[in-house]
Amino acid sequence: MLASTLAPWFQRRGIHYCWVMVALTFMTSVCSSAAISLPGVILLPLTKEFGWTRGDISGAIALMLALFGIMAPFSGALILRYGLRSMVATAAVLVVIALAATTQVSAKWHLWASLGLILGSAAGMTALALSATVANRWFAQRRGLAMGVLTAAFAAGQLTFLPAAAWLAAQYGWRMAIFPAIVGCGVCAVLYLLFARDYPSDIGMAPYGETAVQPRPPVAAGSVVTISLTVLRDAARLRIFWVLAGTFFICGLSTAGLIGQHFIPFCADNGVGPVQAASFLAMMGVFNFAGTICSGWLSDRFDNRVLLGWYYGLRGLSLMVLPFANFDFMSLSIFAVFFGLDYVSTVPPTVRLAAQHFGPAKAPIVFGWAFSAHQLGGALSALATGISRDVLSTYVPAFFAVGLICLVATIAIFMVPKFRPATVAA
Repeated sequence: MLASTLAPWFQRRGIHYCWVMVALTFMTSVCSSAAISLPGVILLPLTKEFGWTRGDISGAIALMLALFGIMAPFSGALILRYGLRSMVATAAVLVVIALAATTQVSAKWHLWASLGLILGSAAGMTALALSATVANRWFAQRRGLAMGVLTAAFAAGQLTFLPAAAWLAAQYGWRMAIFPAIVGCGVCAVLYLLFARDYPSDIGMAPYGETAVQPRPPVAAGSVVTISLTVLRDAARLRIFWVLAGTFFICGLSTAGLIGQHFIPFCADNGVGPVQAASFLAMMGVFNFAGTICSGWLSDRFDNRVLLGWYYGLRGLSLMVLPFANFDFMSLSIFAVFFGLDYVSTVPPTVRLAAQHFGPAKAPIVFGWAFSAHQLGGALSALATGISRDVLSTYVPAFFAVGLICLVATIAIFMVPKFRPATVAA
């Protein structure tokens, strides 16, 4: 009812309701991704309070990221089967439950259950498939720009909330640092239920850039698992899928697992306090916002393979240089700006390639499978980096190794010939 009333009001002022959907999804992505980033802030306080090793806590983080990834390919099918609004609200409520339970942990298995099992599953229920779904359903034009904005929101939540969380952890304890994300996710659940709609046709509108109202497609037949696995079976016949999934695995290896979870502890090893280190992550978030939006704009205009090749190559070089920096304000600022511009700039070209080759209906599910690889890469990196730090007493080998692997992604992208339209039915 509220959306049907507001849509004509915005339209009379020259504003398509798709931008309201972008705003709602933006806020939801910021809050949910902020929840995923919290382990990077509370890792050191947990080791001090309970005497757990970084490897112990990294195991729970790895489970969270792995389940985040495992759920991702099914999130697109869940959205198709049960609706956008219902899935977003359900996921947000489960995130609230997971975070509230995390504040009450007293044993390692508690952390694995709340932070690992519940939060990982809840976050994966929407993940970036939410952004891909909104961009594909509500936009016929400027789809790349919309995806860039929504992807930037996902990373902005991971990075920009961290200084406040680190300050709250330092001043009032790590449990208080979790509280803002609990409130934010709860508010987003209510707003999405009130104002979001699944399709433009639900409020009698055409997607942005078109004039004809498209009828709402029929509800997908079959179970969520069947839908998702059927799309995977068809997509796996094409080389484009394996290239996107493989390079996106490396994307997760270098961002969600390495920088997202271990940057603050790495800085602590080099004499940089957690609040200051989190501030550099926030700086990454600011520049990531600009970089990802620009990447979305570029993905509408240039060869997406070339863009991805540059992104992975520059990211790899920056990771190999960081361990040899002075860890002073200037060197960390330069790294934050450079890495921030590149943090998730890979997403708009990846989503666009998925949409071009698999069609708007299947693209969110295909991207969900690629995102699953991304999060599995993040889980592997989070766990291996934590164990490596415990064994070697340094993060340097992990950063250098991941940097080299990013260069492999650059080579893989440029070895692929120009992509042709897929034979998979859209």
